[in-house]
Parts: sequence; C-alpha cells; structure tokens
Amino acid sequence: MDAVRVALLRDVLAGTAWPAAARGFAGALRSSVTRHGGGLLLVGTAEYEPWHLAAHLVDEAMWAGLPELAPTLVRHRVRPSDPAHLAVGLGRLEAAGRGATLLVVAPDRPDGGLLERVHGARRAGATVLSLDGGDREVHGLAHESLTVDPARDEGVDLDTVQHLVSAAAGENSLPAPRGRARLRDRLSRLADHLTSPPPTRW
Repeated sequence: MDAVRVALLRDVLAGTAWPAAARGFAGALRSSVTRHGGGLLLVGTAEYEPWHLAAHLVDEAMWAGLPELAPTLVRHRVRPSDPAHLAVGLGRLEAAGRGATLLVVAPDRPDGGLLERVHGARRAGATVLSLDGGDREVHGLAHESLTVDPARDEGVDLDTVQHLVSAAAGENSLPAPRGRARLRDRLSRLADHLTSPPPTRW
C-alpha cells in the first residue's frame, strides 16, 4: 500500500483509536529491532501466513534507511524448491534468543506447537510482539500486543491494521545518514507516480 493510500486510510479512521494504536505498536517494534540491531522474525499461524506484512516491512526498511526492520518470514510449511528467503521453517524460532524480536500475526488461535516455540523464544530472551485476534495465550506470551476484532472494531480487520503498523514503523524511524535525500527520493517517486499519464492500452 503506497503512502497516499495509507494517508487516506488514516483519514477514514481518524475518529477512531486505530492510527494512534498502530503508531504505538509500531514504535515498540521499531525500538526493539533498533535496540538489538535487527533479528526480526515474522511468523503467522498454519492457516495465515503474513506475506503482505513481510513485503511492506521490507519496503519500509528500505525507504526509511532502517535495515533492521526487514523481517525474516518464518513459515509453517517449507518445500525443497522454495527460494532461500522463503525457506525458513519453524525450527528458526528455537534458535531465537536474546537480541531477537519475534512478531506473531495470529488472527485466530495458533496451534500448540507454535505457542510452545514462541514461549521457548521468550524464555531465551527474545522480545515477543503480537498482532492478534484476542487469544489469551498469545496475549500472555507477548511483551506488546495489538488486538483486532472485526466484530467489535467496526469492520477494521487485521490486514488494515497491518498496513497502518508497517507504514508507521518506517515513519517513526530515527533519521538515517542521508535521510533527507532518501525522503526526497521517496517523495519524488511518489510525485512521478501521481502525475504520470495512465498506461496506453493496445
């Protein structure tokens, strides 16, 4: 989701607590990864893999000059044919310890195997954050959590909140070297995108 769409989304949600809640959660995420110099692991449930959040965090890490924000996507099912960046299985959580940040995205209750691995990572010193649907066990394992309940939260869903969090994580970053140039480049690309004519259809 580009900067213009995120701004529109924030305008739509301006009368709610979501923009501030997302910024607060993003601040905790950013603080953890910068304090420890990276090591961000992103994992979903067996039924929900947070592909889009991983991609948005990679983009924000690049635009903000904050490489620590780029996550390693940890997957429940890995095939031998998968490329290296998509071939990190749940065993990676067992190696997570002090200095690692583990972001769990769980719209529903995760299976016991994932909860055990997250608990083990926390015991070993990892910082655990969760974007979740309100499961009590996930909450109990997380140092910071942001809960999304579409039935209670006026139709706001987990995908929407992930867009807000990823955008805020990049915006809240401390200026990196040559940060102004990076911002100018980003604004220039955005302006070019908005002012370019539509593609010709043949």
